[in-house]
Amino acid sequence: MKKIRLYQNTALSLGNSIELSKDNSHHLNKVLRFPDGKNITIFNGDGFDYDAKVQRLKKITSIIPMQLERSVVRLKGDRAQKKIEHWQKIANHACEQSGRAVIVNICQPTLLSELLGNQNHNGFVLHHRANISLAQMPEYSSATILIGPEGGLTDQEVADSTNAGFKSLLLGKRVLRTETASLVAIANMQLLWGS
Repeated sequence: MKKIRLYQNTALSLGNSIELSKDNSHHLNKVLRFPDGKNITIFNGDGFDYDAKVQRLKKITSIIPMQLERSVVRLKGDRAQKKIEHWQKIANHACEQSGRAVIVNICQPTLLSELLGNQNHNGFVLHHRANISLAQMPEYSSATILIGPEGGLTDQEVADSTNAGFKSLLLGKRVLRTETASLVAIANMQLLWGS
């Protein structure tokens, strides 16, 4: 394979990791089918070439069970761990069946304040009071999707999410069940933005 050299409009320095631009990531992943662990050269116009090793091209996905105000089930302790292990087995079997090579990670139950305290790039909060659809959103290469429980997100939870940078998103006219909304959101994102 010939040496790959890419322009990256980012400050570059020795020993630091960077996230490639969407175009560069797409080019390596989808066009060249470039393997992890191989070297490339990147430059940013500062007069130098930088040798770099591609650490990870695959998107790592996870499902984070949320403890929200209207959540009916409250998982704690051993019960939570057993449920997480059960869900992880289901996710692993789904990956086996679908031919997916990246395992979906099932995380520990999290409070909304903890999720919003982390930096969430491209966060979306799904609720029926939103007025912007996915087709009106710009294209993203990754997303964090917040979906409420059966009773929906409270007005305060929606407000806290949008204040933390999440974009309000409407999937359609119908109010969907939690497990259906997640599938519809992911399927539509893949359809519009690619997988």
